[in-house]
Amino acid sequence: MFKKLRLLGLAAALVLVIALAACGGGGSEEGSNSDSGNSGSSDGGDSSGGVELGESELTVPYVSWAGAIARTPLVKQVLEEVGYSVETKQVDAGSMWTSVANDDASFMTASWLPATHQSYQEQYGDDVEDLGNFVDKAPLAMTVPSYMDVNSIEDLKGNEELGEKLDWTITGIDPGAGVMQNTQKAIEEYGLENWNLQSSSEGAMLSELQSAIENEEPIIIPGWKPHWMFAEMDLKMLEDPKEVYGGEGDRIGAVAHTSFKEDSPAAYEVMQRLLEDYDTEMENKLLVEINNGTEPADAASQFLENNPDLLEKWTKGIGE
Repeated sequence: MFKKLRLLGLAAALVLVIALAACGGGGSEEGSNSDSGNSGSSDGGDSSGGVELGESELTVPYVSWAGAIARTPLVKQVLEEVGYSVETKQVDAGSMWTSVANDDASFMTASWLPATHQSYQEQYGDDVEDLGNFVDKAPLAMTVPSYMDVNSIEDLKGNEELGEKLDWTITGIDPGAGVMQNTQKAIEEYGLENWNLQSSSEGAMLSELQSAIENEEPIIIPGWKPHWMFAEMDLKMLEDPKEVYGGEGDRIGAVAHTSFKEDSPAAYEVMQRLLEDYDTEMENKLLVEINNGTEPADAASQFLENNPDLLEKWTKGIGE
């Protein structure tokens, strides 16, 4: 009898020990999972237990327009701060959209929507995701020095005196730019049959603009804001009653391939944070520094050094 009771007692004790061991094992496994989340991993895990890097090599194409030249190094340096290797490539607008849509690049820093890059959005919209805006309103229009006696695109129609002075030429930038497409459309919409749009580069256009202003000569260019030329030169945008250039202005944004969030989740999170704070004032500070002779990368570094609170906000909980 006592022997049987002792056996039953031992059996009960053994069951209790097994049960406790099982509970302890569960806690140990949970702790192990938590530890692994904090220790980082060879596939891009975040050492702080935050968002994983995922694919750590990023390609970011941009166009050689002042705003893109200013903001792209800033984006690159912030992403490198959290552990990414970022290659930036200067390309034309068409190549920028195509490379992102084909997943040959991670995201771009210079989409102009809904008007300027409308044709690209229609072509590649199913393959890309709009991440957000650097600038909420960026007006575009034909632009002239303020001393010129024209105020609207309509004033150019049949304007023999001005046309002959300019050889009926509007001085433009690279032919793939959306603002060039809009300007060509404006020539058609406003019946400016005698006028021709001459393509060049942004740098060449600005050089001709500065030369014309120094000699107080007429010139017509496709202009856009934000841009340092409006701070450094006395310019006016011509009225566009047909709103060929998109009315109040496009949104300048970042557009990524649809797989970007899944492929590089930490970069996606950083871009969301950065875009939430980035605005025209921030871009103008970079533009002014660059126009004063500072290299774009140095201007970005100086901005981050002067704004450590922003850098911390954009990168907190992410990185190596």
